[in-house]
Amino acid sequence: MLRALKEDRAREDLTSRLLLPASLRVRATVTAQATGVLAGVVPAAETARQLGLSYRLPLRDGARVRSGTVVLELEGKARAMLAGERTLLNFLMHLSGVATATARAVERARRARPGFRVRGTRKTVPGLRELEKAAIESGGGEPHRADLASGLLVKNNHLALVRLEEGIRRARAGGAGPVQVEVRSYPLAARAIRAGADSLLLDNVGPTAARRILRRLRSTPGLRRVPVELSGGVTERRIAAFARTGAAAASLGALTHSAPAVPFHLTVRPVRRRPA
Repeated sequence: MLRALKEDRAREDLTSRLLLPASLRVRATVTAQATGVLAGVVPAAETARQLGLSYRLPLRDGARVRSGTVVLELEGKARAMLAGERTLLNFLMHLSGVATATARAVERARRARPGFRVRGTRKTVPGLRELEKAAIESGGGEPHRADLASGLLVKNNHLALVRLEEGIRRARAGGAGPVQVEVRSYPLAARAIRAGADSLLLDNVGPTAARRILRRLRSTPGLRRVPVELSGGVTERRIAAFARTGAAAASLGALTHSAPAVPFHLTVRPVRRRPA
């Protein structure tokens, strides 16, 4: 939050310093201007605190909002209020957009197949990953890997440099946890399972092909069942079709890199001093 304020040079707001007395105090309300799922109230409130503003949070992340819903109440010096306005609104708009997109995807997926899990990816805005992952959870999804040290995922570029079976052997020998392997075909998926993969990431395969691959995996004698996650080309509109394939989950980069913002508005009013 402090970095975001520095980026906007909030403490050097030329217009407010020239127009407003240093002693002028105001109250403000932040309201939603559309329907959505709220996220980002903590960084928004922390932005206010960094500027010396007091605040009240009527709602928590995950709450459903509509146009006119008050999500934050603020009080303090006018200069500080206007200096932080854009920054705190940016947090709310972007993170609520992520939560709202996630909630829509979760609803569509679970209508198609109850229990199907919707996950985020590492396709996040640099510097905002932790906040975006939290927003995904607020929308009912799962954040998936936080970073490269949070789980073992053997990807295609690894397999371009090391043979599949040897790559899985090395990953398992490291003792860092379950090994997930990215595959794009039935033969590669079967090889990965036989080599000891704990789960599969079926990447860039459409719903029809994914269903066919999963059926073959389930019907192959002696091939143990492992969880299968889908990725690549999974969108909110298509997620119901992916959910019906029989996979356990799908990961969507669009939840973070393409989520439309939910608009919010800050309205200020002067604090009226009581007569002596």
